[in-house]
Amino acid sequence: MKKVLIIAIIILLGLGIAKDQIVKTVVTVATSQITGAPVGIDRFSLGVFKRSVRISGFKIFNPSGFPKGILVELPKINVDYSLGSLLSGKLHLLNVEVELKEIGLIKNKDGKLNVDSLKIVKESKKKGKASAQMPIKIDTLKLGIGRIVLKDYSSGGEPVIKVYDINLNKTYKNITSVQQLTALILGEPMKEAGIQGAQIYGVAMLAGVAVLPVAIVATFAGKDSTVKDFTVDFNRGYNASLSVLKTMGRISKEDRPAGAISAEVNSARVEVRVNKKADNKTEIFVSARRYFLPRPEVAAGVLYEISRKLKANL
Repeated sequence: MKKVLIIAIIILLGLGIAKDQIVKTVVTVATSQITGAPVGIDRFSLGVFKRSVRISGFKIFNPSGFPKGILVELPKINVDYSLGSLLSGKLHLLNVEVELKEIGLIKNKDGKLNVDSLKIVKESKKKGKASAQMPIKIDTLKLGIGRIVLKDYSSGGEPVIKVYDINLNKTYKNITSVQQLTALILGEPMKEAGIQGAQIYGVAMLAGVAVLPVAIVATFAGKDSTVKDFTVDFNRGYNASLSVLKTMGRISKEDRPAGAISAEVNSARVEVRVNKKADNKTEIFVSARRYFLPRPEVAAGVLYEISRKLKANL
């Protein structure tokens, strides 16, 4: 696959005929083979004279055995490359900027994560070492991390949903393999969220990347709430919130005139406040605590489901 990719790029650079569409197809197929999951790209632009690549709407979908959906969503990837490196057989990327909008983690009924079913993880686990991939050299990687949405089906019935809003920008130097790049894009957000037990951490260690999870309390200390404005009237906002809380947990108190709902979700006390801001504008505030400790991932998970329900009813 490495030789095919390099030869294709060199030929297309020389001919300049429909290069963007064809290289886009080659990159999509190559990435799908590396990850073992379907891959999609909305837009791809290869600049010959500027020696740049611009990718929009890059998505890795769930591997086989998991519900259909997006595992990784990267709205923007910008790359500055060295043209001469293609002739040597080692892709040299000077600068890479990746915007990671969302990782959609799914834990199935057997407790297995979708990210751990990727080919790159399974092969590394079987061989006990990082599997051979196309050699690359990335001088600088700038990674913008958005959020993780975790849906846990391991308890049976409706999934436990947690959302981790990471919202960090990180920079890395001297990346030398596809495994390192994959481990950083997938492992770093999971580490920041404090998600334990993922096999992707083992791939990271084998690839020479120190990605170890940290405690969730330390990561999100002091923050227990999230808020969002919706273009809906008060009743729709309140009804959607009530419905979601009934599905996700157990209602302990509700007061429609005050826009207040209390519930227990994932062993946490959740408080929802629905505030009318205008005729067709409503603010929904969600907080969550367990044993006096903030549980922002539970609060964000509730608001995520409220948002999904309101969009579905439009």
